[in-house]
Amino acid sequence: MRSVDVARTALGNTFRSKLRTALTVVAIVIGSFTLTLTSGLGAGVNKYVDTVVGGFGGSSQMFVLSTGAADAEPTDGPAEYDPEAAASSGGMFGPGSGGGVLTDSDIETIEEIENVSAVDPMVFVSPDFIETPDGAQYDLELDVPANALGLELAAGDAPGDDGMELSIPEDWLTIFDTEDAEQVIGETVQIGISNVTGEQSTVEAEVVGVSEEALSGIGATPMPSRELNQQLNDLSMEGYEGQAQNAYTMAVVDVENIETNEQGVKDALVEEDLLGLTVEDQIGAVQGVIDAVSWVLSGFGLIALLAASFGIVNTLLMSVQERTREIGLMKALGMSSGKVFGLFSMEAVVIGILGSVIGVVLGLGAGLLGNAWLTGEGGPLGGVAGLTLFAVDPLAIIGITALIVFIAFLAGTLPAARAAKKDPIEALRYE
Repeated sequence: MRSVDVARTALGNTFRSKLRTALTVVAIVIGSFTLTLTSGLGAGVNKYVDTVVGGFGGSSQMFVLSTGAADAEPTDGPAEYDPEAAASSGGMFGPGSGGGVLTDSDIETIEEIENVSAVDPMVFVSPDFIETPDGAQYDLELDVPANALGLELAAGDAPGDDGMELSIPEDWLTIFDTEDAEQVIGETVQIGISNVTGEQSTVEAEVVGVSEEALSGIGATPMPSRELNQQLNDLSMEGYEGQAQNAYTMAVVDVENIETNEQGVKDALVEEDLLGLTVEDQIGAVQGVIDAVSWVLSGFGLIALLAASFGIVNTLLMSVQERTREIGLMKALGMSSGKVFGLFSMEAVVIGILGSVIGVVLGLGAGLLGNAWLTGEGGPLGGVAGLTLFAVDPLAIIGITALIVFIAFLAGTLPAARAAKKDPIEALRYE
């Protein structure tokens, strides 16, 4: 009997006892489905995290903050501008600037730290208000231009380095009396800012983009171009007698050979009451949790496959028992013990292939449909820009299928070995 004949015979024998085979296949499908779903979830969420990470800058960069920086509480849309409240909360650098910013002295200190090759400080500006074309004024807090690469845009483009440009968050469309993001692109707004003497000036800026809020928080506040940010800073410093001390929200630092020197730079920053964070520090913990959850869920899938392997052993042992005389006849007609072993092993492999293929197809279908529903327009997670919950990883799919077939083959070796060892004369006498 040729190998092709062995495979064809194994395929036919698999369905001799349809119910028993079907129940065994169902157990494998459950394990295959679980592994496919968890693999896709891990790949999808990590893909999204990688996208978010890409918006923060290069892998050799570190973000340096003052240890006194405070996290601002998120709000839904802008509040109306109150001139009296703005005047009473002032300070040289505007509300909330005390102790939470970097100074020129801090920047010089950072530049002197060993293995720091470049420092790009982000200018701190605290505008008073933004005025829409209809004359309405609203409180304004700006993000830093360094985060522009991480913007997820509903319309338009991210602010560039040059030009008086501004992006606004999607929930600010209401102040322009529209729900269509495309309609506000090209609109001109006025930004008011006070200098150190309390004199207020306005700067004209063009809305070039509408941002969606990402899981990282980027896009939740308006973002200026570098030129607009710098001009606002220059206006805020007008009237200051003596040498003006700039204030920076943070500094983006390039570290030489960051894999080796990261901890040394962080330690040097701590000694200066500064805090250094890499992209991995900010996002790595999230990826760790995702990977841990994926492994736990995959563990349940492997348990299901372990249970299914006992089902394969039971199915084939019963098949060997029922086909004892048939085995004896095949061996009496010249079939070798190796061919008999291969026949029953092939039956186990067929069961494994059936279960794995059906489980993978169901897992992919459930994952893709669930992702479309959850992250699509109107879905529970539809508001998270760029979110992908499920992604197809071809290598993972191939690996899952190969693993299940291998487990099925191992499970089939015991019944196959028992069949191969049967004495043909004794087998023919079996009743």
